[in-house]
Amino acid sequence: MNVDVDDFFGTYTPRLDDKARLFLPAKFRPRLEDGIVLTRGQENCIFGWTTASFKEFTDRIRNTPFTNRQARNFVRMLYSGASSEVPDKQGRVSIPGVLREWAHLDRDVVVVGAMDRLEIWDATRWAEFSAQQEEPFADMSDEVMPGIF
Repeated sequence: MNVDVDDFFGTYTPRLDDKARLFLPAKFRPRLEDGIVLTRGQENCIFGWTTASFKEFTDRIRNTPFTNRQARNFVRMLYSGASSEVPDKQGRVSIPGVLREWAHLDRDVVVVGAMDRLEIWDATRWAEFSAQQEEPFADMSDEVMPGIF
């Protein structure tokens, strides 16, 4: 498989420990050892970005006019729940309460690689989301993703 080494990919099923810490997947740890930015993600998951990817993403957001209500609301949601974390020596990061509540995390979680970021999902919600996406994924066409198919 020829995948960009900077991409996160795969599905992993770690658990939160009693202190709400997540063991990052071993394959992701080298890219995240200097830090990870956790933010609210769409569909009530948590996005995890390398600090460089988060900066690149937010630099693009800075170009949107603050007079646009949707842009302001997006920035508010993104930043109000954001947290910069540094993994400990065992590769664990703390998941702040506001993000655990947003993603409905308890103990069983799923970490999904999503190209330039990872996503942290409640295991049950991920299973439901995945099941709902099977048919749309199979029906993917050039109308949905122009120039890809």
